[in-house]
Amino acid sequence: MKPILQFSLVCIKLLLHGGRLYWAWVGLLLATIAMGIYFYSGQAASGMGVTHLSDQVNWGLYISNFMFLGGVAAASVVLVIASYLYRREDVRNDAVIGLGIALAAVLMCQLFILADLGRPDRIWHMIPFIGDFNFPYSMLTWDALVLNSYLLFILWLAASTLYARYHGRSASTNRYQYGMGVLAIVLVLAMVVVESFLLSGHGARPLWNTAVLAPRFLAAAFAAGPALFILVLQLVERFTEKQLHPPVIDLLGWLLRLSVRVNLLLIAVELFTEFYGGGEHSASAVYLYTGSLGRGLLTPWIWTALAFGIAAVAILSVRRLRERRRLLNLACVLVVVEIWIEKGMGLVIPGFIPTPLGEVFEYLPALTEILVSLGILAIGLLVFTFTAKIAIPIELGQVRASPPTQ
Repeated sequence: MKPILQFSLVCIKLLLHGGRLYWAWVGLLLATIAMGIYFYSGQAASGMGVTHLSDQVNWGLYISNFMFLGGVAAASVVLVIASYLYRREDVRNDAVIGLGIALAAVLMCQLFILADLGRPDRIWHMIPFIGDFNFPYSMLTWDALVLNSYLLFILWLAASTLYARYHGRSASTNRYQYGMGVLAIVLVLAMVVVESFLLSGHGARPLWNTAVLAPRFLAAAFAAGPALFILVLQLVERFTEKQLHPPVIDLLGWLLRLSVRVNLLLIAVELFTEFYGGGEHSASAVYLYTGSLGRGLLTPWIWTALAFGIAAVAILSVRRLRERRRLLNLACVLVVVEIWIEKGMGLVIPGFIPTPLGEVFEYLPALTEILVSLGILAIGLLVFTFTAKIAIPIELGQVRASPPTQ
């Protein structure tokens, strides 16, 4: 039997082997996916009128989740960069978990874009030589290219790494690993920067039209990504035989502490610029933080995010606090929620409020948007579950290729 075919059959066998807890989890995810597909089919049949999106606020929960997950996908390869570029052998065994998170996140990014298009047949507009690709002038085109390039990179790197481990050898030579580390950095920066350019390129949206938006996206990505990574590694340790390695937590914790502080600093810089200078260009920030014209649905969201961010910094800045596992986990949860709110309810949506004509149209997600989003999230969790189900036994040496017969 050919080695690749044998490896594929082993992967399928690993996916089909599991206890009651595994199949209960898979069944729950499949049921949630079915629910999401049902509501998405209703959206595709009835149009975007079933959502709370409008001509005035045409990006909502879907694009907010896309912005958040794009950063998570980019930051999840930090262990790949550390192990390949800086020869950190002590973190290499956990890099494949990061690849699983990145794979799930980038797939969810694409699905949220598809959901925001309204109908699946509109995707043909983004296909080169078939639709109106508008390259190189459209930032959406650049984002599609970077997103798909990143997806192919993650798929290839994860598959090649696991295939090599399955045969009991390292991924490749030092030169190859150095090249993969450099390529990972390039794609990570491209992912985050191009994503920020989707917003900052809108001159008529003053909340987004700022030069520090790309640094904010980078800081937010490298805060939420490691925070989520730390939580996932502990769940993997709890439900599998894979042990948690202290050097990995130390590296992720250091990056988390640095990034969350820089993120809050950049938010403070933006607040000073918006409120000290004032003027019409501060209308969106005033609406977001204080409410305007008697409307302020998003104000509690952004203040909750700021409170979470400050509390997380307080925990992470004191060694005695962050060395307690429960408090570290609490800080990680606070950071993830804070970044999700900040990049969605605190950035994407208020950029449309008020409109360039001064109209105030508020937005909160409709039930359809929430349930479709839950279905997409379940797809991502299922992809990560399957990736971990294959990767962990191979990483632990429990599954290896049979030696060739003499």
